[in-house]
Amino acid sequence: MPELPEVETTRRGIAPYIQGQRVAKVIVRNANLRYGVPKSLCKEFTGQTVDEVVRRGKYLLLRSSVGAMMVHLGMSGSLRYLEKSLPPGKHDHVDVIFKNQGCLRLHDPRRFGSVLWLRNDEPEHKLLSSIGPEPLSDEFDGEYLYARSRGRNMAVKNLIMDSGVVAGVGNIYANEALFMAGIHPLRSAGRISLNRYQRLVVEIKCVLEAAIKSGGSTLRDFVNSEGKPGYFAFEHKVYGRDGQPCQSCGASLKLVRLGQRATVYCGQCQR
Repeated sequence: MPELPEVETTRRGIAPYIQGQRVAKVIVRNANLRYGVPKSLCKEFTGQTVDEVVRRGKYLLLRSSVGAMMVHLGMSGSLRYLEKSLPPGKHDHVDVIFKNQGCLRLHDPRRFGSVLWLRNDEPEHKLLSSIGPEPLSDEFDGEYLYARSRGRNMAVKNLIMDSGVVAGVGNIYANEALFMAGIHPLRSAGRISLNRYQRLVVEIKCVLEAAIKSGGSTLRDFVNSEGKPGYFAFEHKVYGRDGQPCQSCGASLKLVRLGQRATVYCGQCQR
């Protein structure tokens, strides 16, 4: 599933092309996505100008003066800016056509993504209202994460992957940040000190920023807004490397399942 860096990479790729552009038409070829594309989208969004493109967690919001089109890429979706004359493929389900003849196209083979229309209820929408602070924001710091961990026996990896605690720290980046911070992923969240949480927050931000700079990780058939894969996968220190030697100490990296997700760590470096 595209995680925060992949979604942010997409946002940065499409924003320069569509911000300030007026929507001429919305074409929905297949409304049967995860939640079903609302019939009101075509009518409401047509004629509007995209004022800004923002990311909230793993959601992209194309905001106009009357509402926002909200997109989730699902398991393997992508958004690309193309010439409208390029014929759509089998899995190209939604097009936003602009007055300048450009086209924003949603490609989603598995149809686990979503395209919704939010008129005036964006902050209160059920999919957005419970999301925690953005991990790259000043609001997310060691003191905040330490406070949210008090009295909680859950594994620290599950804590930082809880979208109600912090938005969008997915499995890959949780593995990587915990390794860089030297924290065992199964350690009880409530038993970790403030100093260690301060270090963890720094590493979460560093890992995410590095992944964004590299264009995200290649997950299944994820591609960015230019149709290119991400390359952060080549920089993974633990994720996907179980059984291989730790790059710091040489010990064999271990694999466990935590919440049905692959969790890879070094038993020597992470405590």
